[in-house]
Amino acid sequence: MPTILVVDDSATDRLLAGGLLSENGDFDVEYAVNGSDAIVKIELHVPDLIVTDMDMPEINGLELVGVVRKAYPVVPVVLMTARGSEELALKALRAGAASYVPKRQLNPELLETVIQVYSAAREDRGRIRLMRRMSEQEVHFTIENDHELIASLVQYLKDGAAGMGICDEGDRVRTGVALQEALTNACLHGNLEVDSALREVDHRQYYDLARQRMTEAPYAQRRIHVIARYNQNSAEFCIRDEGPGFNRSSLPDPTDPTNIERPCGRGLLLMQTFMDEVKYNATGNEVTMIKRRRVRTQGSER
Repeated sequence: MPTILVVDDSATDRLLAGGLLSENGDFDVEYAVNGSDAIVKIELHVPDLIVTDMDMPEINGLELVGVVRKAYPVVPVVLMTARGSEELALKALRAGAASYVPKRQLNPELLETVIQVYSAAREDRGRIRLMRRMSEQEVHFTIENDHELIASLVQYLKDGAAGMGICDEGDRVRTGVALQEALTNACLHGNLEVDSALREVDHRQYYDLARQRMTEAPYAQRRIHVIARYNQNSAEFCIRDEGPGFNRSSLPDPTDPTNIERPCGRGLLLMQTFMDEVKYNATGNEVTMIKRRRVRTQGSER
């Protein structure tokens, strides 16, 4: 059973997060009372995923992300953000964290986010070895608004980038998260036209409307089109939906720390942070994301 390490100096928040993660019985949850305690626990038993608070004594969430990223690059870290820790959270995402959930939205966002990130972290080592021998590839997909298909496609696309050496162990997970966000946006906001603002008001109604539109015309007939191009230097992912598009300028700036706790724009923040380039077409129904190979030099990388 996968092990999740929950790190928080607040006993109340620690137990709340652990309880939410234990609900479906798929995870074994362990606890650490702060960043220093977490490092000790990780050295004794490396978890499959870490969920951490940001503002803690001794070693905070940003510093913990740095330690894990360096010593345990295959272990993804999900942040729990509170008001006042937004700038620290942005730094942690740039430093290597895989995703985040505002504390005021732990129920129901935490379990959903952890499942998504953990799924992105699974690795088929045999396939990765084979992909190392490929010099160039272009693949095209047309899929329905189906979450299972989206998950399988994310797995395929990120493994392609990792297999060709574009991503290291840590960036493989983050690339998967960015792809998941982009494909989910194409499905929910593009083809099904479910406004993310509704999620801020009523989480249940947001998903109920999405499920309803998956069986109604014209939404159900729309498809997601994906082109992935790989070479030795980069991976490019072009994702297009058949919805009416959107005005990119109408979205709140996801890099503004005051917006980090809003569901609206969360996916775009993760995409921009984890990819090297993100651009939309004029109508807003197509996004192109580029991940470039890191060039390593002695003692550094760029």
